[in-house]
Amino acid sequence: MKYLRGILSGCIVWLCVSSSFYLLGNIALLKNHFWIQALIVMVLIIFYAIAAAKFYYQKKHNINGFSLGILMSGTALFLDVLITVPFVEIPEGRSYESFFTSPILWALAFINTFSVYLYWKRKIKP
Repeated sequence: MKYLRGILSGCIVWLCVSSSFYLLGNIALLKNHFWIQALIVMVLIIFYAIAAAKFYYQKKHNINGFSLGILMSGTALFLDVLITVPFVEIPEGRSYESFFTSPILWALAFINTFSVYLYWKRKIKP
């Protein structure tokens, strides 16, 4: 497996999800509606995960989609530890604990991993 390309794919997903939350948070109608923002991002992450998986498999790597999904989600979570929580969450008065105990975060990680797995199963494995 090409770990660097998998990590880069995870960075792509993290960047897209973070940007989506930022943009949605700046729309007046959605500014104070986190659950609506989260539902929109839960749909968008499917497309982000598929795009990142296409990027990874573009070089004809043949890793199991579940393993790639875990690597991508792990990379995104690591970037959350390094960037999102200290620079976004803590200044807003939240903590590492509140961020990492959020069911939204784990739903997004699951959807990302599952989307990559399904992409692999439908497009790469046959």
